[in-house]
Amino acid sequence: MNVTVVCDVLGEENNGTTIAAMNLIRSLRAKGHTVRALCTGTKHAGEEGFYIVPSINFGPFNGYVAKNGVALARPVRRIMEEAIEGADVVHIMIPFMLGVSAAKIAWARGIPVTAGFHCQAENLSNHLFLMNSRHFNRWLYKMFYQTLYGRCDCVHYPTRFICDTFEAVAGPTNHYIISNGVNASFVKKDVPKPAAFQDKFVILFTGRYSREKSHKVLLDAAALSRHKEEIQLIFAGTGPQRKNLEAHARRLGIAMPVMQFYSRRDLVDVINYADLYVHPAEIEIEAIACLEAIACGKVPVIADSPRSATRYFALTPENLFRVNDPKSLAQRIDYWIEHPAARAACSEQYLGYAETFAFDQCMDRLEGMLADATKKEA
Repeated sequence: MNVTVVCDVLGEENNGTTIAAMNLIRSLRAKGHTVRALCTGTKHAGEEGFYIVPSINFGPFNGYVAKNGVALARPVRRIMEEAIEGADVVHIMIPFMLGVSAAKIAWARGIPVTAGFHCQAENLSNHLFLMNSRHFNRWLYKMFYQTLYGRCDCVHYPTRFICDTFEAVAGPTNHYIISNGVNASFVKKDVPKPAAFQDKFVILFTGRYSREKSHKVLLDAAALSRHKEEIQLIFAGTGPQRKNLEAHARRLGIAMPVMQFYSRRDLVDVINYADLYVHPAEIEIEAIACLEAIACGKVPVIADSPRSATRYFALTPENLFRVNDPKSLAQRIDYWIEHPAARAACSEQYLGYAETFAFDQCMDRLEGMLADATKKEA
């Protein structure tokens, strides 16, 4: 197949959408397909098969956009047409300006269009300080449906949760529920703790430093724990809330969390020497980061947020805590610290569970979805 993948945001691989897009591109190319990528930014400028459009100039808000680590694409018709010419199918990653504009060109040419659902309404409304506005989030979903998803040949949802959430508000789609998949490099292995952490209980959370990821709930829980002096937090990631989180940790008087972006190889090591994985995020479509930890045999403790798919990864009540409730999370942390045998048994349960999300199988299913779209138009 000749596939054009369109992604308004495709920079450093430090966010879920970029990682999902690059995983799809690499997988399809490895299978022998011709893949063009239409995107913005300097990361892939000059690389074969990448068609780069300029970024949107937000004027006085450029600083805020840069702080959030994203560059949004400005559609340029000539470049879009070059990227789409001769495509068997066009796959849109997110329903922003570039994706919608590219879809319109494909529809006008009779080229099948598929799309992935990688942006919850709250991921966008959060930046407008409207994350908890039910009416605004519903309006966003309806707009996403009208401009893109309602007209697509196939729509990829990483979880049943986000499929049901979106379709209940916007309307039906020809949906395919396929995990983004866990890379095969995330496996359980013996990795010694760094010397500085030898006497610490290491708790890991991997997630972008943004409000909806709820890092402060974990900081507050660590401060409430009976084992406060033993806990070392690691926040793997990057994002605009870094300074706020550091200041909050200082106010609480707890050990400063390690805040760092890790390469995949280094992250596998960090996961394996960590003692517990906590995912406090309130908003989450899937949370591959949590699945990566599970694949390495880590026991997760997950927020029971009704706006997060991650809660469905809990195998026991002890793997859940009340969303945005530091006291509830502290109780779960203390339980797992004080019951190492139960933690070891739960770890074995999760190793089998993670096989469901094997990366190669998920990529095979996404390839099949794209092939289905081409047959539908035949």
